[in-house]
Amino acid sequence: MIKGGNVGLAALSEDTGSVILSLNWSSATGDGDADVSVLLLNGDGKVRGDADFYFYNNPAAADGSVQLLGKTPTAEGNEDRISLDLTAAPADVERIVVAASRYGGARFGDLGDLRVTLADRVGETLLGFSIEDADVESAFIFGELYRRGAEWKFRAVGQGYESGLAGLATDFGIDIDDDAADEATADEATADEETADEATADEATADEVADAAPEAVEQAPAPGAEGAPGTPVRTAAPTAPVTGEDSAPAPARRPRTAKKKVTLPKVAKKSLAENESWRAARLFPVSSLRYDRERETRATSVLLSVMTQVPEFGRRLTAAFGAPAGRMETFTEVSLPHGGNSPKRPDGVIRVERAGKLWTALVETKTNGNPLKSEQVQDYMDIAARRGYEAVITLSNDVALEGSPLVDIKVDGRRKHKVALWHLSWAEVAHHAQMLIRHEGVGNTAHAWLLQELLQYLQHENSGCHGFQNMGPAWVPVRNGIDNETLCQGDRRAIDVVESWDRLIRQVCLRLGGELGQKVLPVQRARRGTDQSSRRADMADRLCEEGRLYAELRIEGTSGILAIVADLRTGKLRTAIEIPAPDQGYPLSWAKRLVRQLAEAPADLHVETLVEGQGGGPRGTLERLRPEPADMLPKGGARITGFRLSLFKGMGGARGNAESGFIRSVDDAVDRFHSGVVARLGSRPARRP
Repeated sequence: MIKGGNVGLAALSEDTGSVILSLNWSSATGDGDADVSVLLLNGDGKVRGDADFYFYNNPAAADGSVQLLGKTPTAEGNEDRISLDLTAAPADVERIVVAASRYGGARFGDLGDLRVTLADRVGETLLGFSIEDADVESAFIFGELYRRGAEWKFRAVGQGYESGLAGLATDFGIDIDDDAADEATADEATADEETADEATADEATADEVADAAPEAVEQAPAPGAEGAPGTPVRTAAPTAPVTGEDSAPAPARRPRTAKKKVTLPKVAKKSLAENESWRAARLFPVSSLRYDRERETRATSVLLSVMTQVPEFGRRLTAAFGAPAGRMETFTEVSLPHGGNSPKRPDGVIRVERAGKLWTALVETKTNGNPLKSEQVQDYMDIAARRGYEAVITLSNDVALEGSPLVDIKVDGRRKHKVALWHLSWAEVAHHAQMLIRHEGVGNTAHAWLLQELLQYLQHENSGCHGFQNMGPAWVPVRNGIDNETLCQGDRRAIDVVESWDRLIRQVCLRLGGELGQKVLPVQRARRGTDQSSRRADMADRLCEEGRLYAELRIEGTSGILAIVADLRTGKLRTAIEIPAPDQGYPLSWAKRLVRQLAEAPADLHVETLVEGQGGGPRGTLERLRPEPADMLPKGGARITGFRLSLFKGMGGARGNAESGFIRSVDDAVDRFHSGVVARLGSRPARRP
């Protein structure tokens, strides 16, 4: 599509009641990112209330009409997916605006390949629109869906705001909290006070302090001045120019509203048990599970039943598969005819009814690391196509990867009815449950308790639902080949290990994100135009040459990228983060402040000073640097650009998730580094609309 163009959805597909919008962008450095947002507008072009604004802190509508599905890393950047159930959209909603915003002074002009695609419920792309003129804008409207009579149409907008998400939200009737500016001003004042205190603590001269203070004052804009925090200035048109019936009336301001949700406290209540050996009664007991078939049957039944009883949870899982919002029923151990052969028994069936229409999916479950069987999944795809089911959902410990399917399925293109094949990992199920009960909230305490019981079940050692837990049969041969230097580039086993590494890193992100309540995503650095298969082939060649596996994680609210290096030659894991040098103050002040921040960090933490134009500067363990922070300063007054903090840990040798396994060692290394180092550095200021 071209900018300003519009098209009716009915002309693109017979079934567009539920669609998925994907926003994509790429970054040459690999660390560029943006956040999506969705606004529901009435006939006046305004939100009806604050609840009509969906973003990272409000990701889903109670009626299921909007669901932010989160980010998926691509070889070139990120893809953000949004599920829209147009049949569930309230009657007084005339337009659905899809936008994205950047923060921290970042601009969309620094990103490449900005585009939005619209797909039907099975994931088949119906249209696309690329934005090629992004520049200084920090918020962009990619497109919008709007009603014309009984039909929904899509318009390619491609217009931006220099004033960011705040300016965009204000134009559509969202009231921005007045205390946002006060908080930002208070933060700046605190930073100035810390700079002055550090200069005094470092025994700087009175002249140095006097010189530093005016500089800090000049950089802080006066309240109410143009560009000051909390006073957004709109500099670009919010929508594409249109004429005729598609033009929108001028908006009018609406009041904010608020909705409270229930979350469980992070600290458990004190137990009334006589001694610690007593076990609390559980809704879903697992102590008697011994066989794989028992685990599969129990896990499927537990999950599907909770999905029906906790609508927020059920909708969160099924929205990603194109299901509408509606009344959900689930079934287990159903019997379905399969031609002249004996009936097939999928592990479960999900049925969602809305406005007299049914959306149905077959569910095939595996636990305890058992692989999915291609023949079995193929049979279910054939049955679903003949019976008019919309999807087949596979559920196992494995984490799906783009460009690396878990099972090879042949789709019969002659069939008129399209069946989508989706995959869900147990790690994703646990992640969504934890996000709801610990961070985002659910409708009532009963729902929170049910999700807590589900989470307890999934995390029990007997459930078999522990996520990815085996590096595969190629792990030991590759390690041996690296040890004796016989592993050659192009070896398929090295690519298998890289794929397993990618699955492990995805699972680490899910687990850590669920615990923190923040987005944690893998950063995949690759040249533009590189697909996932080529990227993994390059990583495999690097593994053969260097004997190392690399990964980077971006944690929301943290200023740096968490790097993980698994050195298969030395058997050590390195977790590290680079933090930039402050813009103001003195190098000795920076060193002292860093030591104070890391007062409770592990003594074996390695601290390296990064020096401009050099590979690295002074380095040492935190234990040695604590009494003498000045040892971190380079000689000759070279300019410091930042600091690199690293922890080293022995790497498990076994390919599994046992106590001595590689997967367990990676989890432990990331947990220790985040809790002991990253969390003590403080967080980046929270983003606010």
